[in-house]
This record gives sequence, C-alpha cells and structure tokens, in this order.
Amino acid sequence: MKMLSRDENSLSLPSATAVKSAAMMTLICGAAVILPLLIGFASAKLSSSNSLQGVILAGILFPAFLLALLNTRMLIPYTLLIWAVAPELRRIADWYEGVYHSVSLLSLAPLLTGATLAIPVLKEIHRIRKSSTRIILLFSIALAYGAIIGLAKNGIGSVYDLANYIVPLLLIPFFAVTPFKPKDIDRLLYAFANIAVLVAIYGIVQYLTVPPWDAFWMRNADMISIGTPYPLEIRVFSTLNSPGPAATFLVFALVPMILEKRWQGTLRWIGVLLVVVCLLTTLVRSAWLVLLVMLLVYIASSPSKGKWKSLLQLVFVAAALFWIVPKLPGAEGLVARVETLTSVQEDHSYNERLSLWTNMLPMVAGNPVGQGIGSVGQGTKLGNGGELGEYGNMDNGFIALLLTFGVLGALFFFGALGAVIKEIGARVTRKNELQPYARLSLAAWMGAVVSLVSDNGFPGLKGYLIWMLIGLGLSAKEFTQSRKKGTPHAAVERQITSR
Repeated sequence: MKMLSRDENSLSLPSATAVKSAAMMTLICGAAVILPLLIGFASAKLSSSNSLQGVILAGILFPAFLLALLNTRMLIPYTLLIWAVAPELRRIADWYEGVYHSVSLLSLAPLLTGATLAIPVLKEIHRIRKSSTRIILLFSIALAYGAIIGLAKNGIGSVYDLANYIVPLLLIPFFAVTPFKPKDIDRLLYAFANIAVLVAIYGIVQYLTVPPWDAFWMRNADMISIGTPYPLEIRVFSTLNSPGPAATFLVFALVPMILEKRWQGTLRWIGVLLVVVCLLTTLVRSAWLVLLVMLLVYIASSPSKGKWKSLLQLVFVAAALFWIVPKLPGAEGLVARVETLTSVQEDHSYNERLSLWTNMLPMVAGNPVGQGIGSVGQGTKLGNGGELGEYGNMDNGFIALLLTFGVLGALFFFGALGAVIKEIGARVTRKNELQPYARLSLAAWMGAVVSLVSDNGFPGLKGYLIWMLIGLGLSAKEFTQSRKKGTPHAAVERQITSR
C-alpha cells in the first residue's frame, strides 16, 4: 500500500519536461499577445515614417524571437537572410515614402535580429567550455576598454558601434552551447549558398536595369564611388548597402561553394557562376584577394587527394570565367578593373592606402590610449548629423583597430585572435570527418586577418560572417573528444540531442 501511495504521488506531479513545455508555451502566447499591443502603442507615438519602419522592424524581429526559443539551429540562416536583405528593405521603404533617411530604424534590423542569439546563450551558459571562455574574456576586456574611452569621447555613436562588435561575437558562445552535427553544418552552409545566389541574381538584375528604389538611394546618398544610377554604369551593391558589404557576403559564401559540392546550394555550379559574376560587378578588388587567400588556405590544409580535387574545381571556375566574362554587358569595365591588379604601383586606391598608413601611424603612436569605440566607421554618423565623421572611411583595418582600442585594448584584441587560431590549429591537425569544418574556420581566420589591409571587418556584417565560419569549426570539439574517449556513436548522438 505504501508503494502504491508513492506511485500515485509521482503520477500526480508533472514531469520536468512537461513543466518546461508549459512554461515555453506560456512565454510564446504571452509574447504573441503583448508584442502586437506594444507595436500598436509605439506606432501611435511615432511619426508616419518611423511608424512604417517600426512595423517592418517588428515583423523582422518576431520570427527571430520564436526561432531563438524553439529552433536555434534555424536562427543562423534567418539572421543571415536579414543581414542580406535589410538594406534593400530600407531603400524600398524610403522610396515608397519619397523621403531619404540618412539614419533609419531599419538599420538596426540585422543587429537586433542577431542579438536574439543571446537567448539560447543565456539559457545554456553553464555549458560553455573553458577554451571558449578564455576567448570571450579577452575580447570582453578589449571591448570594455574601447567602450569606456568611446563613451567619454564619442557619445551615443559608441553604443551603436559596440553593438556591431558584440552581436557577431555572440556566435562564439552560441556555437559553444549549441553544437552542430556535421549534417547541421552542411544544411547551414547550403542555406548560406542559396541566400548568396539570391543576392547575386538581384545584383545582376541591378547591374542591367537599376531598379527605381536603388536609383533613388544612389542619388540621395551621394556616393560618387559607386558610379551613376544607370544600367552598366554602377558598381553593384545588390541587396546590401554598398559594393564592399555585397562583395564580402558573396566571398564568404563562395569559398565553401567552390570547395565542397554539399555546400553549393540548390543551383550547384550554376549558382557558383552567378555568385562569381555578381562579385565581379562589385569591382571590389580587396574581396578578390580575400577569396584567393581563403581558397588557398583551405586547399593547402587539405589531404593530398583533397588538394587535387579542390584545385580542379578552382581551374573549372577560372576557365568558365575566362569564357563568360568577355561576353557580359559592360565587360570592358570589368576587364579593366581586373587588369589594374597587374600594375598596383600605378593604382590610385593602392597609393591612397599607402599614404594613409604613413600619415596615420605617427598619430596612433602619439595617442596610445586610443579614440575609443565609435570613432571609426558608420558609428560616426550618429554624433555628426547623419554624416560620416573624420574617421568614417578608414581603409586600413590595422590602423582602425589601433585608433579605436589604443595600444592596451589592441593587445587584448589581437591576443584573442591568437587564442582563436590556436584552437583552430588544434582541430585542423585531427584527421576525421570534422576536419573540413576546421579547415574552413582556418580559411575564414586567415581571410579576416588579410582583409585588415583594407578595412576593419570585425564589426557588423563581415564580423558576423567571420565568426559564423570560425564558430562552426570550433563547435566540432565535443564530437571529436567524445569519440576519442570511446563513447559509442549512439551515445554521442543522445548527448548532443539532449542539449
């Protein structure tokens, strides 16, 4: 009788899983009720222009919030999509209103969407490994130092710039607490490729037709360096906000697409060629350099058999381009741009960067404390009436980092990068089915460092892409260790699924 009583009591108590599910459903239902009310209240208080932007922003954020709660692995493809299309949504909204906004609420969409990564991170923060903690700590010290200096010198602009550093870095703890199986990583890279193909297709259409909303933005943004708003006369920026970010997005998707068939996306080699053609129309030569470096690093770190396969694929792409590019509309400009790589000393852009290095280095040496976060890049708009500040355009990433963080902050920042490459190196040397992801991480790290010769890519979109590819490789540690210890495959699967 006593045993029966105990069983009856246990049956009367809900299981932990049931309680967790009920709490989750309550949270979702509450959000579904409260968020529309908050949106309606906020819209009533905003101007008609800001109200439209606010509604679009809320529509973008709500799916990210749900994915962060329900399906964390789908959150990354969704955030990639928002990083890719948010600038285009902003341009369409401005064109629809007939008013150009130098600062828009929709500019926050990628950052706020990416910030939802914090939900699964905080939920599973106790699972973060010691190696990831060390990397996060080093970056945190650098960012805290830069933020303190930045708040004192640059005001509100430092907050926006700080968010551009923090949101991409959230991917490190995210992958530490959400380990991806090989098939999950393949699906993510497959989705990334498909998004890149869509960006490329729109970019080619933009090059040939220049949609009215893009022409409206070009005329009002006054960006002379991207050409004129007429067919065949623009440097393509596709759905991104300028040729540089567009080229960056395409390059980081193109490297996996060229190297492994399973990462190519739905259109396979046709998609690869579309992305390459669109990349050429951006006329961003530094992106071509990063592409070449990443491909060579991946191939060089591959086994002998893999090297020949990758080299053959690279030759195939090069041969296809050699045949296709001269037949493209406006091919003369593309060919001329490529030919400037053979005479770098006579190139205006190269000489300007060289001059920047010689002029700015003494200034950095004379100000070892640094200017703080918010002193370089897009964040300077917020404290300067919507216009870029003195260091708004900084074509040297090393100078940008030293100017931002000073000697002390830069020491921690580069120390964190050193800790990252140490972790990646340990994984590249392990010969197992996870090695391709580690090699891709190595390629991304090298591409990021090499790209510092042209800009500081760690904040914003480029930083998000860098830490995504690096994080995928770092997250492979748990699988490798479990199998080395002799844990059966089924047990490993159960451990991963339980997380």
